[in-house]
Amino acid sequence: MPGLCFVIMGYGVKTDYTTGRELDLDKTYQNIIKPAAKAAGLDCVRADEVRHSGAIDVPMYEHLIKADVVIADLSTYNPNAFYELGVRHALRPYTTIAISEKELKQPFDVNHTVIRKYEHLGKDIGFSEVMRFREELESAIREILAHPRTDSPVYTYLPRLQPPSWQTEPLAPAPESSKDTLSTIVGKAKTAMDADKFTEAIPLWDLAHELDPANSYIIQKLVLATYKSKKPTHVEALEKALKILGQLDLNTSTDPETLGLAGAIHKRLWEELYDKNHLSNSIAYYEKGYRIKNDYYNGINLAFQLNVRACETGGGDDAIADKVLAKRVRQQVVGICEELQRSNFEERGDQYWILATLEEAHFGLGNADHYLETKGKAVAVAKAKWERDTTEEQIAKLGALLGNN
Repeated sequence: MPGLCFVIMGYGVKTDYTTGRELDLDKTYQNIIKPAAKAAGLDCVRADEVRHSGAIDVPMYEHLIKADVVIADLSTYNPNAFYELGVRHALRPYTTIAISEKELKQPFDVNHTVIRKYEHLGKDIGFSEVMRFREELESAIREILAHPRTDSPVYTYLPRLQPPSWQTEPLAPAPESSKDTLSTIVGKAKTAMDADKFTEAIPLWDLAHELDPANSYIIQKLVLATYKSKKPTHVEALEKALKILGQLDLNTSTDPETLGLAGAIHKRLWEELYDKNHLSNSIAYYEKGYRIKNDYYNGINLAFQLNVRACETGGGDDAIADKVLAKRVRQQVVGICEELQRSNFEERGDQYWILATLEEAHFGLGNADHYLETKGKAVAVAKAKWERDTTEEQIAKLGALLGNN
């Protein structure tokens, strides 16, 4: 019977608050960690894959003490991952591996722990990096299994400490009648979202939220599915989505994804209701997200909404100020998008949106030649008609705004 590798990490797309970048931890798990563990001869499981009938804490602690190998991904400063790594270090003197995305600023308290690094490209990981780090991780697993050495700082600095004893029987398999795992539910919800079946996705995200109520990724996806559903009416769906998003405390949030969602909801409420409070809130959330993350999504939407407000103001110093700021933000967005194209651009999963954003930015700046050139590139990499429809609709609206400014 193969041994067990238990993986400590978040799941879904998480924001690294020290850099403002979004990392898709599922790609790390599915493309690197799980294949590496299997290649080394181990079954591999993450907390959201554990089938259980009661509190997740019980099987989680059982896995932390009994697993042959534990891999902890500390990317994005996930406090749960740090805590669970500490529990493992207290329980087992060896066979624990710590990893993280390369830009993790290592806290002092884990300076004595070897952390193997890998690199994300936006939310994705390039193929060459996947293969490189998968091989490195497989080799590390094989080495610690064949020649276990103390890797826990607890047992390093307290060499007389004896690890606790536990029953040696393997972890009991969950009964077949157990409910779907959280991973299975999230997978079904993602599939429904990819097919634009938002009304089907909502109850799945609701169920996932019941199982993991504090998970911001699940809340964000529930919000997205809710407002995209436009049911029972567009306005009601938007207002319900905003109420759900309030669980993440919009007044204090520094998560660019949460702020971008808030900006998008208020933008659509403004378009539906023409209530200037929604216009102001949209600008405030996009601006806060952009200043924190310096990203093209919040930036290009902030510029658009500034032009909306300039048009609504009807002239004067405030309108001039908004138009000048919109221009400056678009110039910055051009720089952001061009920089993203300079390194491993062909391996990124958001190629279209980078090019489409650059297309819109050049249009807004009146750079006709660059606009047409970038539009051709965006059209060439578009994977779905709705992508181009979204871009063309936004640019048409922008053209009308600029004509009125």
